[in-house]
Amino acid sequence: MKNVALVAHDKKKDQMIAWVRKHEAELSLLTLFGTGTTGARIAEETGLKITPLKSGPLGGDAQIGAMIAEGRLDTLIFFIDPLSALPHDVDVKSLLRLAILYDTTLAVNEATASQLLVPQNAKI
Repeated sequence: MKNVALVAHDKKKDQMIAWVRKHEAELSLLTLFGTGTTGARIAEETGLKITPLKSGPLGGDAQIGAMIAEGRLDTLIFFIDPLSALPHDVDVKSLLRLAILYDTTLAVNEATASQLLVPQNAKI
C-alpha cells in the first residue's frame, strides 16, 4: 500500500479526521491523496502531506477513478454515509465499480480501513 486516496462524505468527515489522527504515524509513510474538503481538513488538522484533488461531485471522484484505471492508486479509503441521499450517487457508484473492477484495495468504513494498516505479518 503506497498511494492511498482518502475520501469522506460530509457527515463522515469528522470520523475520517479522527481516524487519520489515530493512524497518523502509519499514514505518514504513504503517499496520500484527498478530495476537496476532506483532503484540506486532513492537511490542516494533522499536518500530513496530502495531494489535493477536486471535490468529489466536481470531479474528484473521476480523478480517483482515473488513478485506479491507470494503476496509480493502491488503496481507496472512502468513508461513505449510508444514511444520506447523495446528489452525486452515480459518481460514487462508478468509483466503487472501478475499485472492484481493477481489484484495488478498498475500505468503506473505519474498521476495514484500520485493518489495512495492520502490518502484513501481524495476526488478525
